Amino acid sequence: MNPYVWWINGEMVSSEDAMLPVADHGLTVGDGCFETTAIVRGAAFAMTRHLSRLRHSLSGLLIDLATTDTELRAATDAVVAANPGAGIIRITVTAGTGPLGSGRGEGSPTVVVAAGPNRGWGNQARVITVSWPRNERGALAGIKSTSYAENVIALARAKAAGASEAIFPNTLGNLCEGTGTNIFVEHEGRLVTPPLTSGCLAGVTRGLVVETSEVDEIDLPIEVLSTTTEAFLTSSTRDVMPIDRIDDRVLKPGPLTAAASAAFAALAASTLDP
Repeated sequence: MNPYVWWINGEMVSSEDAMLPVADHGLTVGDGCFETTAIVRGAAFAMTRHLSRLRHSLSGLLIDLATTDTELRAATDAVVAANPGAGIIRITVTAGTGPLGSGRGEGSPTVVVAAGPNRGWGNQARVITVSWPRNERGALAGIKSTSYAENVIALARAKAAGASEAIFPNTLGNLCEGTGTNIFVEHEGRLVTPPLTSGCLAGVTRGLVVETSEVDEIDLPIEVLSTTTEAFLTSSTRDVMPIDRIDDRVLKPGPLTAAASAAFAALAASTLDP
């Protein structure tokens, strides 16, 4: 595979030659945040929403980024143009070079805009549940941080079980989210997704589904996964993806999933920046 062309701190470089200082705080302590979106019809999808969430994450992490949204859009456009055939764009911002500990240095943040291939998801998802809870009251709740080790462990557990996603409860035992997805379930004939107060990330695709479908945002115990008649995942790389198995329980796509998928597809077909 040919190398990609990435934008790092204002310069276009080959992904094979891309380097950051080993003392970058994103590497040493996971001090940063990121956004990933799909490339649709030659453009990064839903950039306004992704940049808004990036700013929310930066604010929560107390990282002051001087690079403007206009500059980030221009960098993203340049990376998309330089990488025909790429499937995703990821914008990563770290606190920059710092000491080998939690304290930050005084340098500027590091900004990377990278392209990569499609994730290669199937049409449906098998998921497992894990017992490790999301902390809905933690400092990183609702922040798309680069501190992703919990997700890495849970996803490795899922893959070992033949699944492609793991679903977390929160500390109250309520349904929360996946390692890189939001989850929607049928409950008493209605489409339901956990509210943002559950500790789940405010997913861009989640938000678009909530806006285009009839969805109740309410807390439900994670045990709802043992009774729901249909469920689906959302993310910027999966869109609306039906769940066909939860642990050892087989599910089939239902009318709520079909309607939400159709509404999202129609929106994505009509605009690149909903």
